[in-house]
Amino acid sequence: MSGPTRRAGDDVPQPRLARRILLIVLCSYVFIGVINLRLDNPGNWSRFWWPVACMAVVFGLQLTHISADAPGWPVTRKTVSLTAQAVATYLPFIALHEIWGGMAGFLAGSFLLLFRRPLAWVYFSLTVASMYFFAAHYYQDSANWIGYYVVATMLLGLITFGMTRLAQLVEELYAMRGELAQLAVTGERLRFARDLHDLLGYSLSSITLKSELTYRLVQKQPERAQAELAEILEISRQALADVREVSSSYRQMSLAAEAASARGILEAAEIDTEVAISCGPLPPALDTVLATTLREGVTNMLRHSKVQRCIITATETDGRILLELANDGVADPSADVFAESGSGLANLRTRLAAVGGTLAAGAGPGRMFRLSAQVPRARDGSGTGGVGGHGDQAAAG
Repeated sequence: MSGPTRRAGDDVPQPRLARRILLIVLCSYVFIGVINLRLDNPGNWSRFWWPVACMAVVFGLQLTHISADAPGWPVTRKTVSLTAQAVATYLPFIALHEIWGGMAGFLAGSFLLLFRRPLAWVYFSLTVASMYFFAAHYYQDSANWIGYYVVATMLLGLITFGMTRLAQLVEELYAMRGELAQLAVTGERLRFARDLHDLLGYSLSSITLKSELTYRLVQKQPERAQAELAEILEISRQALADVREVSSSYRQMSLAAEAASARGILEAAEIDTEVAISCGPLPPALDTVLATTLREGVTNMLRHSKVQRCIITATETDGRILLELANDGVADPSADVFAESGSGLANLRTRLAAVGGTLAAGAGPGRMFRLSAQVPRARDGSGTGGVGGHGDQAAAG
C-alpha cells in the first residue's frame, strides 16, 4: 500500500520556497534585460557593460528592498536607497542614451514596498509615466515601442510588489501558525487546570469533611464511622474517575445527581439543607454546566463560610433555567466574592457564557448569600459538551 503522494516543494519550508520563487522571477527579468542589451549593442562592448553595471546596482538594491525588514527602515535610509536605485535606473537613459525595458519596474515596485499609500502609488505612477517620456523621445514614430516600455515597467513593478508581499504573507502565516499552536497548548493547560479545580476541589473538600466526621465517630459510633469510611472510599474512587475523564477532555455531569450528592455532603456536615430541582430533564451541555456550577458553589460554601442552612433550587421560566444556591454563612456582605473565590467563579462565568448564560453572586436579604446561574434552554446545542469539552477550549481561547 503506497503512502500519500508527495508534491513538489513538500520537503522545503514554504516561506523559503516562496522566497526562492520570488528570486527566480526577479533574476529572470534581469537576465532578459541583459539579453536585450546585448542584442541592441552587437559588437559594442563599451555600450553594453556600463548599462549592465547599472543593472547590477539596481538589482542589488532591489534585493535589499524585498527583505522582510525593509518596510520598517527609517525614512532617511529609505530615501537614500531609493535615490541610489533611481540614479542607477535613469543613468543609462540620460548619459548613454540607452533605454531598457523593465529595469524602471524594479524602482516602481520598490516605491510600493517601502512607502505608504497613497504616496507609494504617486511615485509608482510617476515612474511609469517617466518611461512614456523616455520612450517617446527615443521612439518618436513608434507607438508600439512606447506602449511596450510603459506596460513593461508597470507590469514588472506590480509583479515585484505582488510577489514580495505574497512571500511576506507566507512568512507571516507560518509565524502565525506557530502562535496558534502555542495558544492551543495554553488553552489546553487552562482547561485542564479549570477542570481539576472544579471537579477535584469538591471531591477533596468532601473527603476532608467526612474524614473529620469519621474521626469524631470512631470511638462513639463505630458503625456510623464505618459507613462514613465507605462513602469516603466511594468519593475517592469518583475523584480518580474524574481525573481520568479530565485527561480525556470530556466529562458529562447531571444536575440532579450533583444535587443529591450535595444534600448528602451538607447533611453530613450538620447543615440544614433544602433541595428542589424542578426544571425537568436537561440537555447534556446545560446539565453539565449547571452541575459544575452547583459543585463549585457547594465547594466554596464549605471552604469560605460558616453555614447552618442551605437552599438549592432549580426552576424553569419562559425557557430560561435558573439555578440558585443560598446559604446563611455570609461573613462580609460588601466583600467581592469573585475576587475572594480565586479562579472558581471566574471559571463558572466562562462556562456559562459559552452556553449563553450568566452568573451572579452576592449577599441578599436576611444576610443570605446567593449564587445564581441562568441559562437559556434553547441554546443547548451551542455550548459545551461537558467539563473540558470543546466549548470550554473555545471559551478559554
